[in-house]
Amino acid sequence: MRCVIARFPFDLTRSGVLESMKGIKPEQASGESVIIGRRTYPVKQVGQVVTRQDRRDFSAGEVLRAMAQLGFTCRGLPPATVPTRVITPMHHASAMPGAPAAV
Repeated sequence: MRCVIARFPFDLTRSGVLESMKGIKPEQASGESVIIGRRTYPVKQVGQVVTRQDRRDFSAGEVLRAMAQLGFTCRGLPPATVPTRVITPMHHASAMPGAPAAV
């Protein structure tokens, strides 16, 4: 499959990616990741190994798109949790009518 990563065309195949990643120890994946074989690799590590480019030269989205098209399982960022606001008695009293608005 032909794909463009960091403005350079690459002819990637599933077997070629598997061969490139063979013997590569996965780094700690805290963000987007790709499952290759039975290992989970960070997207940027996969992109660096497969394209032989510096990680700053391409985006994670480019590599995720290419790996998904090749049939690898890709995981995005976990959904951001919205912190719940705890209303203390002081906040409650400040929000009562006639009181100045709390910031």
